[in-house]
Amino acid sequence: MARFPITGLRSVDLTVPDLAAAIDFYTAVWGLDLADRSGERAWLRATGTDSHVVALHAGDAPDIRSMTFRLADDSDPAALCESALAHGATLLHAARAADEPGGGAVLALRDPMGRAIRLVQGDTPVAALPDDPARPERLSHVNFNSDDVDRDVAFFTDALGFGLTDRSKMMGFVRTNADHHTIVISTAPVNTLNHVAFQMPTWEGVMLAAGKMIDRSFPIGWGPGRHGPGDNVFTYFVDPFGFVIEYTAEVLQVDESYRVGSPEDWTWPPGRSDQWGIAPPKTAECKAAQLAIPFA
Repeated sequence: MARFPITGLRSVDLTVPDLAAAIDFYTAVWGLDLADRSGERAWLRATGTDSHVVALHAGDAPDIRSMTFRLADDSDPAALCESALAHGATLLHAARAADEPGGGAVLALRDPMGRAIRLVQGDTPVAALPDDPARPERLSHVNFNSDDVDRDVAFFTDALGFGLTDRSKMMGFVRTNADHHTIVISTAPVNTLNHVAFQMPTWEGVMLAAGKMIDRSFPIGWGPGRHGPGDNVFTYFVDPFGFVIEYTAEVLQVDESYRVGSPEDWTWPPGRSDQWGIAPPKTAECKAAQLAIPFA
């Protein structure tokens, strides 16, 4: 396994127009726990050892404020920051104590397209919660839209040390650990959030959690199915504020022996959108929502 200066995706920060309703949805329906709340901010955890996986911020309209990645203990934040700046990023703030659960030191950048990226180092893990197949363990990946996928793949690989795992006709998949992808970059006419994916313990957990969503009158936006690149099982939903969120499991584990795929490796028969061939077309609501959420 190649050494990555970033070890994984820790959390995302989202702006929501109704903080209380968002806390209620993500705890009572989606399966997270409230870790802490302070004024107009709330932090939500999954069952794993991350202090939080979602930070909610009260605001006028929904957006994604930032993506937070964890630095390896022996990574040099200053060197990684210098590399990002040399590749077109701008500095939001230098490393400083994090004012959030888990603590540690965090620095923040904007990539060349204005997406905020936070790098945290030395945050404190929490005790895992009891196993529950129908609750998320951690974040799996973030998928965002891009009007130039190759440009954005190059930034994450060249500036931040991610590795390219696969390139399909419409998407680039980059990783920063053994998971097939930590970020997915999708071709689109806009540079917005596509979706946030939550890792479930098993494929059956994806189904159980999806069933609970349906019980609460949230229809599946896409799925169930099994993706091509990454091999992960999925169901997609649109939350009450317009964010597309995914339950996923069984993402492919790769190492340096994995051959980087090309568009020719990822083709489907007409009408099929997943490996199994059972996923119906995305709903119109899901397709619209996958383009609509801006980066702050």
